Amino acid sequence: MSKLTSLDILLVQEIKDLYSAENQLVKALPKMAKAAANPKLKEGFTKHLEETKGHVARLEEIAQLLGASPKGKVCKAMKGLVEEGAETIQEEGDPVIKDLALITAAQKVEHYEISGYGSARALAEALGQDEVVALLQATLDEEGTTDKTLTAVAQELIPEATTAAAD
Repeated sequence: MSKLTSLDILLVQEIKDLYSAENQLVKALPKMAKAAANPKLKEGFTKHLEETKGHVARLEEIAQLLGASPKGKVCKAMKGLVEEGAETIQEEGDPVIKDLALITAAQKVEHYEISGYGSARALAEALGQDEVVALLQATLDEEGTTDKTLTAVAQELIPEATTAAAD
């Protein structure tokens, strides 16, 4: 690990962290999709898997632009979030409630990614790395859209879960 002595080094460290996080998600999202009962949620996880593969490719491109390797760091935060998601997948119970639990786990991931990409974008802006800023912003936009989609599915499921609980 490099000493944090410049914004350039910090940005590369953040790109490595995001790269690890996204690669962990590439492995986790198919399991989330398989566990989801709601067709919209399944489709959302599957769509986001394809986007996530694109995020990995963008991070590889960013690393190249920065003259660095994206590899060499394990994102411990994502590891923990993925473990929590795996616990949710193992849970038994009402399918609608379980889908809401999967959405909760997925939104924790999205919010972590949004904060990571936002911070990396701010560093790239400070360094005048316009191409890197644009690539990070594209991913940030997709992460935000995914978060909004998860919220919309949750809002559809909550009344159904409330009705099921009342029965």
